[in-house]
Amino acid sequence: MSPMDQALAEARAAAARNEVPVGAVVLGPGGQVLARAGNRTEADADASAHAEMLALREAARRLGTPRLIGCDLVVTLEPCPMCAAALVHFRIRRLVFGAYDPKGGGVEHGPRIFDAPGCLHRPEVVGGVQEAECGALLQVFFQKLRASNSIEIISIKGLSDHGSL
Repeated sequence: MSPMDQALAEARAAAARNEVPVGAVVLGPGGQVLARAGNRTEADADASAHAEMLALREAARRLGTPRLIGCDLVVTLEPCPMCAAALVHFRIRRLVFGAYDPKGGGVEHGPRIFDAPGCLHRPEVVGGVQEAECGALLQVFFQKLRASNSIEIISIKGLSDHGSL
């Protein structure tokens, strides 16, 4: 199973937990998997519990170092600004991501963290790997979420119209 396929498996597991389906894998300098994670922001009640952050922290713990020199991060979605900044500090060698994120991304979109003049480290970036599959997983998740939220809103309006609220 390729590293992106492993990240997609983590993303699917996150979706099954009603988390935004993003998965990440950290590869060591020899290509071995050091850590895998999916989003856990809801389960952990932690806005920083993005898949990237969880996988990076676990890889650093396993290696016993705060810097992941020579390591790569494979993630299903372009990292947000918080995660992109963390990649700088973890000193990731290469970032490989699937779907681009025009609204919330921090690498190819938004603040473009690695292009900032004060950026301390600039990893190699490879975007669009298995982009269609990664993007489709997110699209389906948000379509289902919007549909279930519409049902809840209709139910609440129906109760309120009858004076039950």
